Amino acid sequence: METAQAIALLGFVVLAVAVAYVVRRASRVLYRTRIAESFRTAAADLDVRVNQSLGEVAHLIDVVRRREADASTIRASLAAAQDAALRYADEARALNGPPSTKPDKVRMVEELERAERALALVDHGCELASEGARMERGPEADTSIKRGYLNLLHARESFSEHVRSAIEEAEAASPARRLGRRPG
Repeated sequence: METAQAIALLGFVVLAVAVAYVVRRASRVLYRTRIAESFRTAAADLDVRVNQSLGEVAHLIDVVRRREADASTIRASLAAAQDAALRYADEARALNGPPSTKPDKVRMVEELERAERALALVDHGCELASEGARMERGPEADTSIKRGYLNLLHARESFSEHVRSAIEEAEAASPARRLGRRPG
């Protein structure tokens, strides 16, 4: 009877080790999936908010650029948009994703900082247009506003491209998606 008990005990130990191994592997897969999916969701949400925020201020700049409104009327909006761009950059830095998303995440931050610089250039142009000397009001103010506007549009578009690329990388890094299953 002792041999049978020893064999049963050995079988139980082997089974317990096998179950522990499977549970450990499954928990790693779930962890990687959770990281990838939370990154994907957060990046997509950030993209929507950035596009909405920068799109609204781009419209205001376009109105000033076409001389349909006075440049001084949008300065408060420009300051708020600059602050928002920097906060979005901090939020993009804080995104926690798979290692494969790091290059795109860095580029996302760079594009948001580029958008902030573009808004500063537009603000400079608006300042010149509304408070500058007579000679500054014309060409230099117009050039600053137009260049800042175009830089803002390009930064916004490039940001969205990097978000899409990062989301694709996160989906590729998600074990559940590789197995053809959609989590949640």
